[in-house]
Amino acid sequence: MRETILNKATELFLDLGFKSVTMDDIATEMGISKKTIYTHFKNKSVLVKASTEILFLRICSGIDGVRKENQNPIVELYSIKQYVMKHMKNQNSSAQFQLQKYYPAVYAEMRSKQYDYMQDCVVENLNKGLEMGLYRENLDVEFASRIYFLGMVGIKDNDMFPADQFPMITLMEKYLEYHLRGIVTQKGLKKLTETIENYTPNDL
Repeated sequence: MRETILNKATELFLDLGFKSVTMDDIATEMGISKKTIYTHFKNKSVLVKASTEILFLRICSGIDGVRKENQNPIVELYSIKQYVMKHMKNQNSSAQFQLQKYYPAVYAEMRSKQYDYMQDCVVENLNKGLEMGLYRENLDVEFASRIYFLGMVGIKDNDMFPADQFPMITLMEKYLEYHLRGIVTQKGLKKLTETIENYTPNDL
């Protein structure tokens, strides 16, 4: 039952936001009593923390799967983005905003974990691209990897990029292309162009 509650809560949190969804909402959605939820999670903060942790592990597992396919590094980044968008329900910006505002400790811990994980992924991707001649040989890998992380976090700022004006799927698409155009060689640019052309708008 604990896993079932956690899965449903995570789904609702992603759809509506961590603050917007109440314990009553979860109980009603599942057709159970709040008492049953509290048997497994002593309060909502504990449930929110568990939800973000399981979501993080699922996303990391999926990304690891993509990385094991050993694709071209440019294609790999698009495949990772496609996977994340699919499993994060297009990353509802209100969910992250509410997590940051109402559960700052959970948000800070999760952001630290995301940074550590993404740093490994991006550094590996950059080094592979350098070896293949797809990324500029004078590229500062450490700088580029950190800028990439900051950008990925920054585009989720709802004040800077209102969701009604900048849908998350469009932001992710534009930011990834922006990142790659700044680091590719002519050979890499050709591959980037091919990759973009081979994906449909929904894929991107």
